[in-house]
This record gives sequence, C-alpha cells and structure tokens, in this order.
Amino acid sequence: MQQIVNGLSLGAIYALIALGYTMVYGIIKLINFAHGDIMMVGAFVGFFSVTMLGVNIFVALLAAMAFCALLGVAIEKVAYKPLRQSTRIAALITAIGVSLFLEYVMVYFFTPNQRVFPAETFSLHNYHIAGLVISNKDMFVFGSAIILMIILQYIIKRTRTGKAMRAVSIDQEAAVLMGISVDKTISITFAIGSALAAAAGVLIGIYYNTINPLMGIIPGLKAFVAAVLGGIGIIPGAMVGGFVMGMLETMVSGYGSSLYRDAVAFGVLILILLIKPSGLFGKNTGEKV
Repeated sequence: MQQIVNGLSLGAIYALIALGYTMVYGIIKLINFAHGDIMMVGAFVGFFSVTMLGVNIFVALLAAMAFCALLGVAIEKVAYKPLRQSTRIAALITAIGVSLFLEYVMVYFFTPNQRVFPAETFSLHNYHIAGLVISNKDMFVFGSAIILMIILQYIIKRTRTGKAMRAVSIDQEAAVLMGISVDKTISITFAIGSALAAAAGVLIGIYYNTINPLMGIIPGLKAFVAAVLGGIGIIPGAMVGGFVMGMLETMVSGYGSSLYRDAVAFGVLILILLIKPSGLFGKNTGEKV
C-alpha cells in the first residue's frame, strides 16, 4: 500500500506529461518528442520564479504554465506548421531536433549542473495514516495534477474550444466547412499541452527536489510509453497510462531494484506494441503509425 501511495504521486506527473503527447497526436498525428524538454523549461521557469522573484510555489506553477504555453505555440508555428503537409517522418525528425535544441540552449545558458529547490519552497511534513506515511509533498503533487486533469476534462467536454478540438481531431476538412479555424485550434492544443507539461516540470522539481537541463529526456519517454499504453490520442487513456507507469516504477524500485525501473518501463512499451498496439483504450483501425 505504501508503494501504491508513492506511485500515485509519480503517476500523476507522468499522466500530466502524457496528456500533452496524446492531445497533439490526436489533433495532427504528430509525436512531439520535444514535449519532455518543454517540461524541463517549465521546471526552470518555476525554479527561477521561486529563487529570483521570491514568489510562492503556486505563483511559480502558474508562471511556468503561462511561459510554456507561449513556448509551445511558438514551436508549433516555427517548427511544425511548415511541415503539416509533409511526411510523418519529417515532422518526427523535426521534433527530435527541437528537443535537442531546447536541451542544449538550456545547457549553454544555465550549465548542465543540477539546481536544488530551496528548502523553504516547500516545507516537508509527514502524516501517518493507517500505517502509511503520506507527505504533504505527495498530497500537493497528486492534488495539483488531479485538479489540472479535471480542468482539462471540463475544457474538452464543456467548452466551444474543446468541441473544436474534438472536431478537428475527427475530421479537419469537415471542421473547416463548419467554420472552425484549424490553425487556431492546433495552437490552443499546443498551448494547453505545453502548460500541463510545465506544471509537471515544477511538480517533478518539488518531488525530486532537483532539476537540470537534461531532466526531460527519461520522464518524457516514460510519459510517451504511458500515452501509448493508454491509447495515444485518447485523453482518459493517457491519464490511466500515467498512473499505471508511476505505480509500476515504484513497485519495481521497492521490490526489485531501482536499476531496472527504466528497463521495465520500455519493456512495457514493447509488450503493448506486440499485444495491443492501439493501447488499453484504443480500437484497432488498421492505420499504421
């Protein structure tokens, strides 16, 4: 039970990152491998908001989300929009290039050294409940992620913007005929997905207490595995996949060895592609990704 509690916090972070992957893929069929590095930029914005501006963690979280929303839109306009009619492999290679660009720009300006969130950023307290140790850090990470997921579900299901996103995902040509701006909808999708990634970056900084310019690589790939596990392009699937990955990782670390947790994560990717490529919530359409 203690490992499950630990896994819920980590899984919530993976779910937030996976949502960005699945939203972008659902709209334009692009696997945005720069998404993990947008998360990293968000972590740095949150860190500098706390250390240089002296704001509290809630303001830092909002600042990181706002900055990365703009960054996501800029990346879409500059790097992905010109390739919208190109082959998928061209867009995929571009996404990898954007990922490397973000990583090494951050290394150049901020060095590859790790930075530690100040102790006063989040005062740690442990609560003993029914034999379990639950920290306020776990509660904050899990609660923040759940609130953001609920807001996302409201946007997708209850707003005009969400309806436009669903329409573009189903049929872009029909959406245009109905008066929907596809370009605007895609930009909004990147903005929302990038904001969620930024929030995940700040939460990772709180959870592990350290950040660095290359921190987005492994969590980004694991979140991609979570998106594929749930069914890429399916929002509830990304949420479930994230929690499954988080709990699986903590179980492997707790009962096996932390050395194997990354190997197990990518082993899950291989298994799901062999057994059910469409994911847990997906339906086989015969389309080859």
